[in-house]
Amino acid sequence: MPVSPAPYLLPLADPCDADQTTCRLMWDLTSNETAARAADVVIGRPLAVVGLVVLGLVARWVLHRLIDRLVRRAEDGVLPGRISTITLGGSSVGAALGVTEDPATNRRVQRARTMGSLLKSIVTGVIFTIVVIMSISEIGYDIGPLIAGAGILGVALGFGAQSLVKDFLSGIFMIFEDQYGVGDVIDAGEASGTVEAVGLRVTRLRDVNGTVWYVRNGEVLRIGNMSQNWARTVLDIAVSYNQDLAKIRRVLKEVAHDLWEDDEFKGRVIEEPEVWGVEALGPDTVTVRVTLKTAPMEQWAIARELRERIKARFDYEGIEIPVPQRMVWQQPEGPAAEPPATGGA
Repeated sequence: MPVSPAPYLLPLADPCDADQTTCRLMWDLTSNETAARAADVVIGRPLAVVGLVVLGLVARWVLHRLIDRLVRRAEDGVLPGRISTITLGGSSVGAALGVTEDPATNRRVQRARTMGSLLKSIVTGVIFTIVVIMSISEIGYDIGPLIAGAGILGVALGFGAQSLVKDFLSGIFMIFEDQYGVGDVIDAGEASGTVEAVGLRVTRLRDVNGTVWYVRNGEVLRIGNMSQNWARTVLDIAVSYNQDLAKIRRVLKEVAHDLWEDDEFKGRVIEEPEVWGVEALGPDTVTVRVTLKTAPMEQWAIARELRERIKARFDYEGIEIPVPQRMVWQQPEGPAAEPPATGGA
């Protein structure tokens, strides 16, 4: 007669959860609850954390490679390999000297690299945050309170650091909109000068006196960029009232045209100069305006050169630069004139 198993010998309960692969494997091998739980703590959880870190690094590498590819395409622009000239030391040099860059290319490359760096920083921060939260969850902690606390902390920081958030957001939009870049000459209100560094929070300027200004991006209400795409030289030439204005206009047009035709200034003056005519009538002078469209950052050097040429040509033509004049009224000597008599009623 077969013997039935004892009613009190029940199968051992599985101590492992469904997602604890290491614990379940050890339980299947040893049927020892302590060994299964120890294997999960010593082997399973560290391996899961390492796997998350490796997965995060791989995702970061792939996304960074994608960003680098987009940046290279943005650097090439619409016409890759385009040969142009730049201005070095006051003269135009071309590809014969091995120079194939121009201000527009430099600006496009700088903007693309800046946006690439910003995107890489954002991607790295997001991946790092996700990996840390998932690692904490794998270790066995409940991440619900952590996420809720992070949300409350984020709200508190948002209220307490509004100016900092404002600076960062303004810096991001400033970079994407290409308002200015390193090397540009800008007027930011209280401070103006050459941009030396552009950050997400602060822009660093150096003025003509050498003073370094640090301008918070969130505090800038308007920006005047004096070196983007092209510039204009505007000269107001003062002459005397006794001069022939037709001759003055002809002389100014000839001087400006000679500058336009000069090989030394090829590529620096980008359009035919114009004499706009009489701009103002003053007490002692007549002001005639001359304008030239120039390459970025060249307007001041062009203005100085044109002033020198106008002065030399005026000396040759005998055209005098007006000097301040004063009119003196002299009272005639003798007894003061008696006031006229008034008739009585």
